[in-house]
Amino acid sequence: MTKRQEKILKIIIKEYTSNAVPVGSNDLVKKYNLPFSSATLRNEMAKLEKLGFIQKTHISSGRIPTDQGYRYFIDHLIERRESSLAYQKKLELELLKMRTRNIQLERSVGKILSTLSKCLVISGVLDKGEFQNFGIHNLLESPEFTSLDNLSKITTLLDTIDEKINQILKQAEKGEVKIFIGKENPVKEIQNSSMIVSRYEDSEGKDRVIALIGPKSMKYQKNKNLLELAKKLLSQNKFKNNFFKTKK
Repeated sequence: MTKRQEKILKIIIKEYTSNAVPVGSNDLVKKYNLPFSSATLRNEMAKLEKLGFIQKTHISSGRIPTDQGYRYFIDHLIERRESSLAYQKKLELELLKMRTRNIQLERSVGKILSTLSKCLVISGVLDKGEFQNFGIHNLLESPEFTSLDNLSKITTLLDTIDEKINQILKQAEKGEVKIFIGKENPVKEIQNSSMIVSRYEDSEGKDRVIALIGPKSMKYQKNKNLLELAKKLLSQNKFKNNFFKTKK
């Protein structure tokens, strides 16, 4: 892919993950000060479609990213940076509020993570086979989950998560954050969705997992950073024991 095509793909994904509306060349010409003509843009978008990175929808002339397009974006174009200070401060503030209501740390982080990511969150202890989920209502807000069939498959996954978790984790090394897009998902029930998952060890040495499941149009960079921050907070003994004492 050329640098110009990479820039166009990145913009298309940015637009689509913000609005979940197919992106047309006229929209990009009007919104972005691109250093080439609209005719060149249309030609490059046609090439990207031929390469399999974007596709036309049946309801408009606009394009949406394909699984292959998202994968290229994640592997080559996503910015590698730490979680923003703003998100960290917001997470810490919400944790303080929940702590005053005696909500345990894991439930607090799960609830806040689902709110900030707009995704379903699954977390639990692998050693015990105990899992919790938060925020399934977030999926109802996504156009990709207007189909009752897609939502039904997600609820089926939740009912059998203790049986499916090994399928999810067999491709993820402990400590890494793994992103599955669409058909890459090892569990068929979520092959119309994307998942960001990490396996880690908590401060007590327990083998844990935390995962975000949402639409393929999710904000990958933001959600990956949020999951990494949540994992860090849950795994650090220093945070668990001293965080709330130092924030009085």
